[in-house]
Amino acid sequence: MRRRSLLIAVPAGMVTLAACGDDSGSSNAGDTASPSAPATSAAPPPKIVDGPLPAITAGTQFGEKPTVAKGSGDPSKQLAVKTVIAGSGRPVAENDFVMANYLGQIWSSAKVFDNSYDRKTPLVIQLAPGSIIDGWRYALTGKKTGSRVLFSVPPTWGYGEQGNEQAGIKGSDTLVFVVDLQETFNARSSAKGEEVPQDDAALPKVGTNTDGKAPSIEVPDAAAPKKLVAKYVIEGDGAEVGAQDSVLVQYKGVVWDGGKEFDSTYGRKQLTSFSLQQVVKGWSQGLTGKKVGSRVLIVIPPDLGYGENPPPGSGIEKDSTLVFSVDILAKM
Repeated sequence: MRRRSLLIAVPAGMVTLAACGDDSGSSNAGDTASPSAPATSAAPPPKIVDGPLPAITAGTQFGEKPTVAKGSGDPSKQLAVKTVIAGSGRPVAENDFVMANYLGQIWSSAKVFDNSYDRKTPLVIQLAPGSIIDGWRYALTGKKTGSRVLFSVPPTWGYGEQGNEQAGIKGSDTLVFVVDLQETFNARSSAKGEEVPQDDAALPKVGTNTDGKAPSIEVPDAAAPKKLVAKYVIEGDGAEVGAQDSVLVQYKGVVWDGGKEFDSTYGRKQLTSFSLQQVVKGWSQGLTGKKVGSRVLIVIPPDLGYGENPPPGSGIEKDSTLVFSVDILAKM
């Protein structure tokens, strides 16, 4: 069984550090019919075929909202996939998180049931079983970022025989997607930006390596600060994180007294995503306003962390000051 993020099981009334981290990585789909709906079948992998596929008739450039023609004739019973624009970025691997804009419509009617272009917010989701419909996993694995991919998904690798009533998708509907792959993230992803001087000797010093390995955290032999500290170690140039946002991160946590590590996505070799409204106050306050792409040092005093109620088995003592290095990879 895949290990869940540490600090899930906490006393009633406490907010966890990754309360939504079920390790599926799925983002909140809200009221849309996004492909983040969990797969319900255990179908064998499909054959990847060239077509048939409907034409993209407008919005033909990467990043533009596309218009896709109605499907002609019967769709393939396998997965039809075409790279319309070939990117030159990093290839996507299964279990990666991808950032993508997309449009989805029904083959037989050309009815658009969802698209991210109008929301002006790309989807960030993990290409993993249970996180996304299987058609996306099989169609996008191996494609490079910067690519536009057109593909059709029969029910077997989509929403199955039950369809998706909310979206108007019947159990017999083949779906057509256009996906613009913007970025991909995995357990080796790191912050990217400009290093910021760490010249306060009273604060921990965090390593600035960006090779995907866990950064060092050197805690000084000094009294812990009484107030929250949130400072850039590496300052990215992405959008600022809002208090209502969800984020995709790498992080490492140690206790101030002794510097012992108690949790790390690096150790699990697995990224974590969560809403800033579902974490301890020190995290939500410390990351709000920080830029995507950054590495942030957060020092959390007990009253903004776990105080007298640390999670059982976490290795965190009562009234501990916590120190984190957090790489903000994406907003979700």
